Amino acid sequence: MNFQSRKQKIFDELNKHGEVDIKKLASYLNISEITARRDLNQMAADGMLYRTHGGAVKVNPLEKPYSFANKAAQNYEVKDAICRKAATQINDGDIIFMDCGSTVFRLCQFIKNKKIKVITNSLPVIYELQDCAVSLNIIGGEFDKERQAVHGTTANEHILKYKVNKAFLGVDGISENGLFANSESEAAITTAYASNSAYTYILCDSGKVGRETYLKFAGLDLINAVITNADINSLKGIEEQGIAILNVKS
Repeated sequence: MNFQSRKQKIFDELNKHGEVDIKKLASYLNISEITARRDLNQMAADGMLYRTHGGAVKVNPLEKPYSFANKAAQNYEVKDAICRKAATQINDGDIIFMDCGSTVFRLCQFIKNKKIKVITNSLPVIYELQDCAVSLNIIGGEFDKERQAVHGTTANEHILKYKVNKAFLGVDGISENGLFANSESEAAITTAYASNSAYTYILCDSGKVGRETYLKFAGLDLINAVITNADINSLKGIEEQGIAILNVKS
């Protein structure tokens, strides 16, 4: 059976059940799990579905735009390893900030059964957590279609009204020289989150470590910990400044 035929059968399963599991899909299509995983990754890259840990779900264009779903699906195994570690840092009763990063979004699947409050500017996070044990506080402000998130002065002022236990945030780059962003709006909201959190975690894959984009918006003293799959040697300059490193194997 060629890829086009398998793709149609995968679509049929998604339309019937809303999701597919790699092991069950491999058995159903009489293919290896490696082939099933490769098919799902290709379909995710083409915006046809959203990859999850162990399978995939149907993408609803009214809820999660393909562009965001594709970004969240990229490097998903690494992102899931990072977020699985992040979830162990969250306890029932916590109040946390979650920003609109694609890595932070993947934390949702690991916290749905926790009795916590999440304050977020991310629409995909809201959609993902709306029917679970988590209580939601939605930040108001200007809607950014590309990022599927809310930014701006009103959003920053909203954040400043709250004090939380923990923040889980992404950055475009982090090095021993500080934190880096690709836009002033993202930098402002990240700063607002971190400034009003008792403990701030940065979730980032190895590609972000040592990367310095054009806008340095803060020093490392804004954060407390980094959860990443980066090699420990590349993090020495960050760790030496008192930042806790939670390293994961992807």
